[in-house]
Amino acid sequence: MQRVVRWGIVGCGDVTEKKSGPAFKKANGSALVAVMRRTAALARDYALRHGVPRWYDDADALIADPQVDAVYVATPPSSHAEIAIRCAAARKPAYVEKPMAASTAECEAMIEAFCKAGVPLFVAYYRRALPRYLAVKHGIAAGRIGAPRHVQIRLCKKPWGPLPSGQPVPWRYVPSISAGGRFVDLASHTLDMLDDLLGPVTHVRAFAVNQATPWPVEDAVAAAFVFASGVVGTGSWCFTASATEDDVTVIGTDGSVSFPTFGTHISWIRNGMVERVEVPNPEHIQQPLIQTVVDDLLDRGRCPSTGQSAMRTTAIIDAVLAEHRASIASR
Repeated sequence: MQRVVRWGIVGCGDVTEKKSGPAFKKANGSALVAVMRRTAALARDYALRHGVPRWYDDADALIADPQVDAVYVATPPSSHAEIAIRCAAARKPAYVEKPMAASTAECEAMIEAFCKAGVPLFVAYYRRALPRYLAVKHGIAAGRIGAPRHVQIRLCKKPWGPLPSGQPVPWRYVPSISAGGRFVDLASHTLDMLDDLLGPVTHVRAFAVNQATPWPVEDAVAAAFVFASGVVGTGSWCFTASATEDDVTVIGTDGSVSFPTFGTHISWIRNGMVERVEVPNPEHIQQPLIQTVVDDLLDRGRCPSTGQSAMRTTAIIDAVLAEHRASIASR
């Protein structure tokens, strides 16, 4: 009988409701057998709603469960390293939400722990396995735009409105929990895709500021990159804009391709002609990547998003935000 990877989730919050949690039950060769949340009633509720056999309110208890083969760490970034390293100590593979950790140093500690334990570490940069991204990657590899030369990134979002009286600050705006603001949360997806598409970034120059957000996070970022492939790129991110814009354009010697980080279309441009195609996302957007993780653990494939690749994305984020973080720390 084919072996099944039995998963436990630490931190069954919003991201696990549809994006990821059900995929652990639906992926071939995978089962979801336990969940954990600090509030016992919420853990029990999740388990009942999703048909999960066991629930815990203690992460160590779930990690120690002999019926759990691998652990999905879906807590905020501030606790990724601590919980993942505990998984490594129990010699259990981990699939960690993105961004991988709060800093490059934490990523290095995680990789060292998993290497020492001899078990694999994966990170939920799930766009690497989405059909739309793979269509772009394969099209570029097939020469549809010639040789890639330049990439342009643009992402703008409206600011979050004022919070109702007494409502806590969203955790993504608390750097001690989230490791940064919306740049860390959203731009990490784009930067990770480009690491896979164009090679690792070798040089970064950037400016990051807080223009209007009432919490100590960056809300406007401009950066320039050089990739190992020789491609040069620029990126601009604004999270206090009047409207949403989302575009990544790779310019080649014979054409270009444009696609959003968070949308579903691709526009191929060559000789003045535009071919636009729609590639919808799967119902559970992480399922294609989770399937590659399961296949990797069962020795029938390889996952494209590992601790090593995800650490490179965190290193870029650290480089982009270094000056802004230093200015906040000095106040």
